[in-house]
Order: sequence, then C-alpha cells, then structure tokens
Amino acid sequence: MAAREGTSDTATATAAVALTWRLLVLGPGWSPGPMRARAAGASVFSVHQTPPDTRTEAVDAIPHPEGVSNEEFRAALARLAAGVVLVTAHEPPLSATGPRGEDAGMTATAFMSVSLDPPLVLVSVRNGSRMDDLLAEQPLWAASLLSESQRHVAGRFAMKGRISDRLLFEDVPYRRGEVSGALLIGGSLALLECCTEQRIEAGDHTLVIGRVLTAELPSADGGPLMYFKGRYRQLGS
Repeated sequence: MAAREGTSDTATATAAVALTWRLLVLGPGWSPGPMRARAAGASVFSVHQTPPDTRTEAVDAIPHPEGVSNEEFRAALARLAAGVVLVTAHEPPLSATGPRGEDAGMTATAFMSVSLDPPLVLVSVRNGSRMDDLLAEQPLWAASLLSESQRHVAGRFAMKGRISDRLLFEDVPYRRGEVSGALLIGGSLALLECCTEQRIEAGDHTLVIGRVLTAELPSADGGPLMYFKGRYRQLGS
C-alpha cells in the first residue's frame, strides 16, 4: 500500500482554501450542510443509491410527458460507452485544530472535458448523495481515470448502502494530492486535482464543474476501463 501522506501543514492549507471558497461562493450566511449529519450517525445514501421508497417498477413504466419512460431512457443511454473515473474528496475538518475528516470516493461514468482555456472538467452527481453533500462543502476534489485493470476499484465504490468509505480504501494504493488533499489512486491512467467553479442543478443530478489545478500521467501502460450496456469492459471486448 502506498504511504498515506498528509501533514498538518497540508491539512491546514486545504482547510483554509475550502473555507475561503465557501465564503466567496456560498456567502457569509453559509453553514455546514447535510454532510455533517454523518458525524451524528445519520444514514446517508451513496451516489448510486436511491431511497427505497422512491423508485419502483411502476414508476419506471410511466412515460414522461414527452413520451419516454425511465426504462426506455436507461436502455438507450446504456448504448453510450463511457470511461470510468473515481472521484475522491476529503471531508474538511470542523476546525483547523480538529481531527481530520474522512475520505470519500465515487465511481463516475458521467465525466467529461468542458474547456481547454481555462481547463475545466465536469462530473454529474446524484442530488442528496453522499458525494453531492460533500462537494457542496468541499471545493477541492480529484479524479483518477481508471485503467482496464482497475475494475475492482470501480465496482467497490459503486456499491450501494455504504455510509463510510474508510475500509474501501484499505487495500487500494494511493497517495494524497498536495493541492486538493484528496486521494489519488495508484495505477490510474491519469490523475487530476480540481477546484469547483460552478454547480448546476439538472433534474435529479447536480453538474459539478471544476477547474483542473494539476494533471499527471503516471502510467502509459494498458487501456482505459469502459462502461457499456451495464457492464465494465475493456476496449475491443
């Protein structure tokens, strides 16, 4: 396992950047959001989980006003192949002298490049999910572009019903980003550290647009991990 870095100086600097972002973007009336409910043991759904009483087969079968049902929409978009990314972020501490927060990870296939100048990327997160709550408070995050050999990493961070990712990182090689404080996954094809510039609510998801602060290419070997027709795949498979 890679060394788990993160000195007190890095933690303090990360917390200061996060606080400044919250005050500038969210305004002086900002107060800690739903992510803090985890400290009190509240149940939080993962980004791939929907509360059990809000999604049924009957709802899927009811067409939208435009005539496309949820089932038809999913089936059509499942034919769009996508790369697989692990988005990570570190929960900001409640105070500069308090204990470090937890690390969180989310498997994402709705991830794309937005702009070259400035360098921007976008990730879509489900409203009310654990990662949505965290990124509403923490502007700094990272994206590890997974390789075809990292199917197990993608699978574990797409699991439903978890409220902590601490154990999921136990046997995953990583290091902590110097700028974002988020975990960067070893063996990935590329590593990005980002700072949120804009959040756009779109239906039942939020589009998080981040400015890329650092970009690394740690590995030139292997191909990308892909997601197609509900399964993880390799190019050509």
